[in-house]
Amino acid sequence: FKLMPKDFVGWADDTITKMGVHSTTHIDAPWHYGPKNGDEKAESIEKMPLDKCIGPGIVFDMTHKADGEAITVLDMQEAVAKHDLVIEPDSIALIRTDRDKYMGTKHYCKRGTGMGADATEWLIDQGITVMGIDQWGWDIPFHYQIKQAKEQNRDDLFWEGHRIGQRKPYWQMEQLVNLSSLPYQGFKVCVFPLKLVGASAAPARVVALFEG
Repeated sequence: FKLMPKDFVGWADDTITKMGVHSTTHIDAPWHYGPKNGDEKAESIEKMPLDKCIGPGIVFDMTHKADGEAITVLDMQEAVAKHDLVIEPDSIALIRTDRDKYMGTKHYCKRGTGMGADATEWLIDQGITVMGIDQWGWDIPFHYQIKQAKEQNRDDLFWEGHRIGQRKPYWQMEQLVNLSSLPYQGFKVCVFPLKLVGASAAPARVVALFEG
């Protein structure tokens, strides 16, 4: 060891264990919603096409929606009209709720609006298959789902936005941050998920790019 450089004190190294693929900012694959998309096997996260990972961003401002109040098709259409949004088929839709301000607190998973089944399907029908939200989950928080299911005596209200993906596959980001710093359009979104073979989701680095 006499030839070892004097400033060498050892390599830095780390091991990640017990981290769920749905932890932190992440993107869900169709496999997360169920094993099938119609008659086809649902795709896991490593099957996400690269051309879906980059696209024009479009922000739907839903900051006016109360906790537990689902986002509707009308809400989405009103956002389009109010901000003169142009929906391109390859757009990446970002749902702004500003609930990212609760990240790191015990209230984070309990605060938020959420995308209803109809609003989710409406986005897909516009040609958008990659979308995300800046709160804990895509749907309204779970305790609101339980409350509504009991009040309406229905068993189809759980994770209804997610379950659209069983019929119409799409890729969905959760726990985004800083959407309030973006314009409504005029930028690109890049989604960089870890390539985890067979996984239902992956942590992702999601960035916005501005040209000029």
